[in-house]
Amino acid sequence: MKTLFLLMAQYNGKAIIPVDQICTDFFSHLTPGVFMRRVAAGELDLPITRMGDNQKAAKGVHLEDLAAYLDKQREKAIAENDKLHGRYKRAS
Repeated sequence: MKTLFLLMAQYNGKAIIPVDQICTDFFSHLTPGVFMRRVAAGELDLPITRMGDNQKAAKGVHLEDLAAYLDKQREKAIAENDKLHGRYKRAS
């Protein structure tokens, strides 16, 4: 199954997931503040959507962006695992 569809089911079809929920579900080692600082520093490649034009506006991550991030992390994990076990992909 595609990650996006699984996330749609998990979040009941919501398009934007609040940062605090993202932290609870996927970054439990980070507080929302630390998460936002890491995003701002470029350490986490996740676009943040603001629900307004001011600093205090609610912030969240679009479901498609979260799915893409999770898929990239999975690709990295598979490549690392393949390397660990001596399975190298040949260039086509």
